[in-house]
Amino acid sequence: MVRKTSRTLAGVSAAVVLLLAACGRGDDQAGGQQGADVAEGPATGTITVWAMGAEGEKLPALAKEFEDANPGAKVQVTAIPWDAAHNKFTSAITAGQAPDAAMVGSTWMGEFAGMGALDPTPSSIDKSAFFDGAQRTTEVGGTSYGIPWYVETRLLYYRKDLAKTAGYETPPKDWAGLKEMAKAMQTKAGAKFGIGLQAGGTGSWQSLLPFAWSNGAQLTKDNGGAYNFDSPEMKETLDYYGSFFSEGIADKEAPAQPTTEPDFVSGRVPMFISGPWMMSAVEKLGGEGFKDKYDVMPMPVKKTSSSFVGGSNFVVFKETKNRDTAWKFTKWLTDPKTQVKWYQQSTDLPSVKSAWQDPALTADTKLATFGKQLDTAQSPPTFATWEQAITALDTEVEKVARSGADAAGALKAAQSAADSIGTGK
Repeated sequence: MVRKTSRTLAGVSAAVVLLLAACGRGDDQAGGQQGADVAEGPATGTITVWAMGAEGEKLPALAKEFEDANPGAKVQVTAIPWDAAHNKFTSAITAGQAPDAAMVGSTWMGEFAGMGALDPTPSSIDKSAFFDGAQRTTEVGGTSYGIPWYVETRLLYYRKDLAKTAGYETPPKDWAGLKEMAKAMQTKAGAKFGIGLQAGGTGSWQSLLPFAWSNGAQLTKDNGGAYNFDSPEMKETLDYYGSFFSEGIADKEAPAQPTTEPDFVSGRVPMFISGPWMMSAVEKLGGEGFKDKYDVMPMPVKKTSSSFVGGSNFVVFKETKNRDTAWKFTKWLTDPKTQVKWYQQSTDLPSVKSAWQDPALTADTKLATFGKQLDTAQSPPTFATWEQAITALDTEVEKVARSGADAAGALKAAQSAADSIGTGK
């Protein structure tokens, strides 16, 4: 599913869907060099900050707490609509008028770093404090820029009550088990479709890649120098994904505008993959007591269990006139107490692992499952061309899902398009 809010920062910026992604780093090596440190002492002076969507609206209240702790500092926050954000950033960078600091979608990291716009992360910021997959979203060409500000990942939502009717007291743990339960939901629990999966189109990669990563797929090759869409692991994944549609377990005619919440509440489609924001959405629609009728489960295992890490990063621009305060504010956003406060104000999940020990997060068992999945969640490469290349993969996934096209041929076409586009390096 593609969600049109800031939380999907996962790679579909043009659709304003959560655009998130990740590493341009040679792929499997977390790390990334960092920049010069900042001066000690309280923050002083004024900084300008841009943030998008709901985060842009809520950030001024949080920034006021930073100002209270640093009486000589002022944080001027400008809220920007998602649909205007990318062009506004690129125009400002080109004109030398970027803000001091900003919330940035991780799929923009490679592009903005490639433009020479971002300041490397100071060495005083501890990279190990963040979930590894989230930290990787800040790394471009071996250098870390900014911080993971908040995160999300994707799990399988399922109707506990209907699963029990279908003969399942506990959810499956592997690929075969997921398909068996989805079929049983149809034959024994009255579901029209056993699971809701995106049948191609914009953002469908966000549903496919958790399965691919769980199958050990790597999205880059040649030491991170090229895309890798047509590997054996990707073919096996797309064969499996496509089988849900060819076997009638998922709807190959699924509408472009999904009806996920009403289908889930009615039981028409009792499973789907999405992020933590869907908890409040289905509970609101389902009414009193509905939260006891469903649960979430980790992505099923093939070789491991992995999912997509999304969220948003926070960066400092290289041309800032007040680097120390810009970084002090950014670092303050990583304080565990600040992260918990931000969660309570925005429901954005903490990127700092230790913040998940706070009772505000541990009290909800569903939320805890998201936190556990974040330990192994991954993100796409931070190539400047990611959004162009992934569009080709989305197109080929749609051919497999809706028309039963051969997975190997589809991936070969996606690879050819990606090779033609290049990585932007």
